[in-house]
Amino acid sequence: MVLGWRVAASIAWSVLLLPLCTAVFISISSIDLFHPIQWISNSFNDWYTSYVIFCILLMSVVILIISIFNVEFYAVVPSIPCSRLALLGKIIHPRQVIHSVVHAIMGMLVAWCAAVMTKGKFQFLALPCTASESLDGAVQHMCLNEYHLFLLLSGAFMGYNYSLLYLVNNMNYLPFPIIQQYKYLRFRRSLPLLVKRSCVESLYLVRNVCVAHYFFGYIPRAWISTTMDLHTDSKLHPLDTLTGLLDLSLLYHTWLCGVFLLITWHVTWLLFKIYATEAHHFPVQPTFAEETDQCLPKILNSNPPLIIKFLALQDLMLLSQYSPIRRQEVFSLSQPGGHPHNWTAISKECLNLLSDLTQKLIIQQEAAATNGRVKQPSTGELGRSLSSSEAAVKEEMAFQTQRSNVISRAHMPSLVKSSLLPLKALSTSDLGSSFGSPFSSALNRKAGILDLNSPWHGSVQSPHVMRRGPKLWTSSSDLQMNGSPQASFSMISVARVGNEAIQPSFIYTWLQNKQEQVRSFLSKRVLIMYFFNKHPEASIQAVFSDAQMHIWALEGLSRLVAASFTEDRFGVVQTTLPVILNTLLTLQEVVDKHFKLPHASSKPPRISGSLMDTSYKTLRFALRASLKTAIYRITTTFGEHLNAVQVSAEHKKRLQQFLEFKE
Repeated sequence: MVLGWRVAASIAWSVLLLPLCTAVFISISSIDLFHPIQWISNSFNDWYTSYVIFCILLMSVVILIISIFNVEFYAVVPSIPCSRLALLGKIIHPRQVIHSVVHAIMGMLVAWCAAVMTKGKFQFLALPCTASESLDGAVQHMCLNEYHLFLLLSGAFMGYNYSLLYLVNNMNYLPFPIIQQYKYLRFRRSLPLLVKRSCVESLYLVRNVCVAHYFFGYIPRAWISTTMDLHTDSKLHPLDTLTGLLDLSLLYHTWLCGVFLLITWHVTWLLFKIYATEAHHFPVQPTFAEETDQCLPKILNSNPPLIIKFLALQDLMLLSQYSPIRRQEVFSLSQPGGHPHNWTAISKECLNLLSDLTQKLIIQQEAAATNGRVKQPSTGELGRSLSSSEAAVKEEMAFQTQRSNVISRAHMPSLVKSSLLPLKALSTSDLGSSFGSPFSSALNRKAGILDLNSPWHGSVQSPHVMRRGPKLWTSSSDLQMNGSPQASFSMISVARVGNEAIQPSFIYTWLQNKQEQVRSFLSKRVLIMYFFNKHPEASIQAVFSDAQMHIWALEGLSRLVAASFTEDRFGVVQTTLPVILNTLLTLQEVVDKHFKLPHASSKPPRISGSLMDTSYKTLRFALRASLKTAIYRITTTFGEHLNAVQVSAEHKKRLQQFLEFKE
């Protein structure tokens, strides 16, 4: 309901601004600097004509359709293709094809309205032929007006180009403003950039349209002439020649038509972004029983639309910073019972978000350690995994769990020591399926199982971890060369299960070998690898594409913890303070390891001010800064009192560095 009213308001303002844009277009299209009084008088007279009113109504329908597509395609998490093949797949996706076709049709309608309002030689598609063409008969023939056709084709081309850039530039992404401003101020600040971009982009579109029409313009001209039984005026230069295209009036009105189309569509898109990302206040405690589902703790712990989740986390960040009265509601106890339900629900969701990000980064680091390749299981392993019984898997997991408890915690990495994290428990099937995979060590960490074969065991500063050569996959011979007890146990477990397995058929083995041969053949072709190769920077951006809600969770949680030092009268925050510190310090360690990966950039790219938002490219740097600020906010507030909090030795050492301002 919140988003519905905002969409309706943005559409209403877009339609209200349309007559103003139309009046400016009519005035500029008929500009006459040598006769200014007559120019202004004619412009005023044209504003109230019937065909202009009809065109405004038609373009209002166009804006409504464009707004519907904006609502259907919006996203608060940007979609970042990691390879050229992924981008190509997005372009030819059926949803995107429909988006492009509809925008091409809408562009043609806007161009038709622009041609009608321009009048002169652009107004009609068919015109009476000249006298020399109609001497043969008494009936006057009608000839095709190629100027009008050129504007229609230009509108279709510009509409398709808008749809393509809408996908490539992630224009459906809704960035939330860092500094809260009034809607009018946001619109006024973006309007000069919008006009500038529309004018410059229209110049490039006119160039591309002229090139395309020079080579392929005869095709639509011949088809329309044949379909509508129209003749070609031989006294006029055809527009698929250099002489015909070098018409300044044609180029100017085509450019003006493109500017008009882009400005009206960009205004609609900008107003939707401004209204959709406006901050919304959710009540912390319900006034009536029917308002329970609209409260902030309930929304955070449910599965609403993603934009509602983002708005709730944004509201949490704002209330933790600017609203002492609402913070008291978060720290309050329920009546009757005296339970901190509000704080428990809010802190639980924030900790779950941060723990999920920690797990995702660990898995990404494990994949990067194996050069981004998941180990392909051999034929024997695949057959054994398909035929292994559930009892054998349970026995193996029980043995691993028992063995992990025996190992001294002094030899564990700090990521494993953080077993106090509220991580989500994994099922037995998930742990069993991760056996024999480079991701298994990361998954074992989630369950509290130590993997000595993990490349992240020990200090991350080791040059053997960061500078070793790329490893495509791990073979069984590598496991035999590894003399660790964990590796020997893995081989014994696989051998025990394999004794009862059914060997795969010859056809399956032959197909697997052929698949490997085809893969090896394609990997040596430059053109194939051009589309399949993943861009490292895009892959990293995709990992942190949803980091905005983690930043708000960090901000809100840390500010609430800092405010509880003086405002928490019941001490509800102190019970979860160890878990919060463990979560933040573990995430800090994982983020630091991520920025030490070979392909991870340590400095954010320089982003110039433009209409298209590219802030998602620097979200990982904002997350790192917010995480460090959140820890410092807690340590500077509590000071030496944190020495009494029960955390692991590794985390206590890291916490001391924050207390001494050495991080």
